Amino acid sequence: MLAYFTWPTRSINHREIAQIRTGAKHRQIEPASPEALAAFLSAWPEVEPGTGLSLDADQLLVKARDAMVAAVQTFNSAGLSFRAELFIVTSIIAWTYLMHAALKKEGVDVRYWEGSGRDRKVKTTPGGGEKHWELGQCLRHANCRLDVGTKNNLFYLLEIRHEIEHRSTDRSLDAALSAKLQACCINFNDALKQLYGAKYGLERKLSLALQFASLDPEQVGAVRSADLPPHLATVMDAFEAQLTPEQYSDPRYAYRVAMVPRHANRASAADIVAELVPSGSDAAEEINRVLLRETERTKYRPGDILKKAHEAGYRYFKMHDHTTLWQRLDAKNPAKHFGVDVAGTWYWYESWLQHVLKVLGERAAAYAASMPRL
Repeated sequence: MLAYFTWPTRSINHREIAQIRTGAKHRQIEPASPEALAAFLSAWPEVEPGTGLSLDADQLLVKARDAMVAAVQTFNSAGLSFRAELFIVTSIIAWTYLMHAALKKEGVDVRYWEGSGRDRKVKTTPGGGEKHWELGQCLRHANCRLDVGTKNNLFYLLEIRHEIEHRSTDRSLDAALSAKLQACCINFNDALKQLYGAKYGLERKLSLALQFASLDPEQVGAVRSADLPPHLATVMDAFEAQLTPEQYSDPRYAYRVAMVPRHANRASAADIVAELVPSGSDAAEEINRVLLRETERTKYRPGDILKKAHEAGYRYFKMHDHTTLWQRLDAKNPAKHFGVDVAGTWYWYESWLQHVLKVLGERAAAYAASMPRL
């Protein structure tokens, strides 16, 4: 009995078997039929190799891990052109299963209900299945243990998911979203180990992704400066405009790294392609000094541009207008020197702010001239 009903995530002992035998517990449950017993024995042991998770009792956790592995493998597959969209949709499924499993573990009912009193019942889908919470509802629940940076990352990806589900994209988003997607992977693995234990981490299931192309700065810059679909660019700018500087810089929200070719000084390190330097260390400060220069120019995020425009009296100027303006003027082209790309994020210089205010002033003057005189 112990062998049949015990697995790593559930331990059965002699006391519990005795309580079932004497009727002290579970007396209301009818014995299994011979057919049900035969089906159970034929499927035993129904556990996932490696982790020992039950494919029945732990199916939410098993599906969550499988979905995230599928998301990463899809993104790393050669020959796919729209990998970010595929990753986002699949990873949202993985996170939803993980949050359902974690909240159920806390005793939270993740089903939607309707009615009250005796008429209260679980909401159902058109197919008759029980309707469960979407990921956003799980993230907002008080029992959700995820940190703020992880939640912000997921809310950002949910906004993008809503857009790509209902409106097709006409170009790849891989380069624009890479920092958020990398953070999503790391956060998921950390959440798995925090909620269930280190042995359920995925780092041993996925190998290092290799590529044919070298990191040519001009090629990377050309990809990053490519125009995004207007509706997606607006969503991205609007979401990040509401974040505090601390939330925006949180690696749980977006995992940004700077990579430089490394030449090993000793034979034992000759195969090291890249080195991760701890944030705040002397080496990191030196890298930042080289990357950002000591004569750093003032940089503005999209939210800062809007704030300056509103302070100048142009209250009608919204995030969508700003996105449309920089796309129309090709203002993210590095050759125009309106801003800079820092670890996958675009910042604007003072020259762009002045250009925006000039355009708004010309529009206001043209509108005033078109009004009939009294």
